[in-house]
Amino acid sequence: MKFDLEYLEKLANIVYENDLSEITLEDDEKAVCFKREKTQVVQAMPAVMPTTVTSQIVSSSAPKTETEKAAEPAHKGTPITAPMVGTYYEAPSPDDAPFVKVGDNISIGQVVCIIEAMKLMNEIEADVSGKITEICVKNGDSIEFGQVLMYVE
Repeated sequence: MKFDLEYLEKLANIVYENDLSEITLEDDEKAVCFKREKTQVVQAMPAVMPTTVTSQIVSSSAPKTETEKAAEPAHKGTPITAPMVGTYYEAPSPDDAPFVKVGDNISIGQVVCIIEAMKLMNEIEADVSGKITEICVKNGDSIEFGQVLMYVE
């Protein structure tokens, strides 16, 4: 079995993307083990855990060229970002109305969506008040930590 750098990077990505705690591969001569430490200790958690969203903008390390800046749409308002990796849901159940829509006025502490992470439904609360100007994700989308969910003006 050949363990080149590209192969090891792919294995590390599999561990990260699938939220695995450990993966081990071995043959007669070599072995490789990736372990991921979990920092959160969970004892008794409610089915729905309210979470306050912190507003932050995640930027790439390379500065953007003027062409790239001009190609990006101008977003109005303060972003509400995902505090965790998971699945975005706009409503408490498929038959219910969405928590918020574009044009709705929201207040601090109001639930704006649910993110399902590891079979737990986490209510995401707004940390800003104002009017929803844009919703950047669709119901059922997989989202990443720090991804912009919506903008509030």
